[in-house]
Amino acid sequence: MEMDLNAQVKKAGFLQRLKEFPSKLQDGVTKRIKNVQKFGKDDPRRIIHSLKVGLSLTLVSMLYYVRPLYNSFGVSGMWAILTVVVVSEFTVGGTLSKGLNRGFATLIAGALGVGAVHLARLCGDKGEPIVLGIFVFSLGAAATFSRFFPKIKQRYDYGALIFILTFSMVAVSGYRTDEILVMAYQRLSTILIGGTICILVSIFVFPVWAGEDLHKMIANNIIKLANSLEGFEGEYFPSSEKTSKETNSCVQQYKSILTSKSAEDTLANLARWEPGHGRFRLRHPWTKYLKIAGLVRQCAFHFEILNGYVLSDVKIPLDFISKIQEPCSIMSREAGEALKDVAKCIKTMKRDNVSINKHIEKSKNAIQSLRIALKTSSPETEKDLLEIIPGVTMASILIEIVNYVEKISEVVEEFSGLAHFKETPDPKVSPELGQHQLLHRGTVKPVLEGDNEEENNSSSHVVINVHDEQPPTTNEKQSFGRREDDESRCRVDMLSLPKL
Repeated sequence: MEMDLNAQVKKAGFLQRLKEFPSKLQDGVTKRIKNVQKFGKDDPRRIIHSLKVGLSLTLVSMLYYVRPLYNSFGVSGMWAILTVVVVSEFTVGGTLSKGLNRGFATLIAGALGVGAVHLARLCGDKGEPIVLGIFVFSLGAAATFSRFFPKIKQRYDYGALIFILTFSMVAVSGYRTDEILVMAYQRLSTILIGGTICILVSIFVFPVWAGEDLHKMIANNIIKLANSLEGFEGEYFPSSEKTSKETNSCVQQYKSILTSKSAEDTLANLARWEPGHGRFRLRHPWTKYLKIAGLVRQCAFHFEILNGYVLSDVKIPLDFISKIQEPCSIMSREAGEALKDVAKCIKTMKRDNVSINKHIEKSKNAIQSLRIALKTSSPETEKDLLEIIPGVTMASILIEIVNYVEKISEVVEEFSGLAHFKETPDPKVSPELGQHQLLHRGTVKPVLEGDNEEENNSSSHVVINVHDEQPPTTNEKQSFGRREDDESRCRVDMLSLPKL
């Protein structure tokens, strides 16, 4: 009886799951569709890149679909399709890097492979495989060893890999075929065709520039660090103006900077392959971005330590906090404003050293105020000293962060000169008025060098006083009897001049 009851329960559960399966399947499909839509909306360039790869594959497939092209290249047209698949990258720099590496590696390896086959054939039937084996071993081992060098690994690793593959295929397959030159020509031609199509589509159809992405990433990271510094004031010295939730979200923005090194190195490497575009010239100093990013990351690591003191449960005397609150708040706030101006300078590619230096100078003044406050806060007992040590450590870390902000501004100033940033006009200096908007009234007087009249009359020096006037009205112009041009008009009241 109990076994029948268990069987009925299992059957009922199975039927229930069977009934719920269509609705669960629908919910799962709907959820995945929404995830795909969200993924595409986050960066629409991903969809465009997918369409570009499809376009490149369609164009290169013409080597098979069009009979005259197929008669010329035959089955070697498949190499063009393979080239499109492996060369197509998200950015222009990535596509150029792989395309040029593949093209030159194929050309060099193909030429060496053909030369190795012809040289081996001179050694006779018995010596040919031995010579080919020696060539394959030597060049394959040498090319593989070269991939361990950092510079080659960074920029030419893919080319070294294609070199090994192409040379081995040409040298080995050339042992069994007599049309080695035809085979090498067809493969090289189709690879160049596929790579050229990829590069042209990548550059001229909605291009994605690695250099521009790197430029934006560095500026955004600086803004995140600035927001974290400004949020530190509200987190450590809370006030009623900002809620704890708002300040905490600002403080945590720096964390993404700590793990951005790999992406920055990749984008900088790809940006070197790109031609001049937009605001970026051909020899743009991409390596300077890595120097700026390194300083920003070091500053973020210091802020990570500072944030640890904020989140700790260590209690610091309130009277000590009240003494260091104002200078620390000024330091964090002004350092954040300086970083925002630096980020704006990078984004707009315009120099604004006056504003940046002003905020840094205020931060330095706050450092001096903080040092004075620390000197006046001498603890009376050892217990008091132990209680204020976390606060002193926090203040010293904040001082170090301000020093890093100054270093960042100096490197950005150096970078702005190399990248030919535009000068930002000083808002205090008004633009020069045109000459047609200025009129002058002049008075000529003799210089009085003596007390008597003879000395006055014998003076040969005069003083001219010029006074600005508003432009005359239309009626005043007519009263002069002539039309005013764009040049300024001067009216000189001549007094009694000395007789010479």
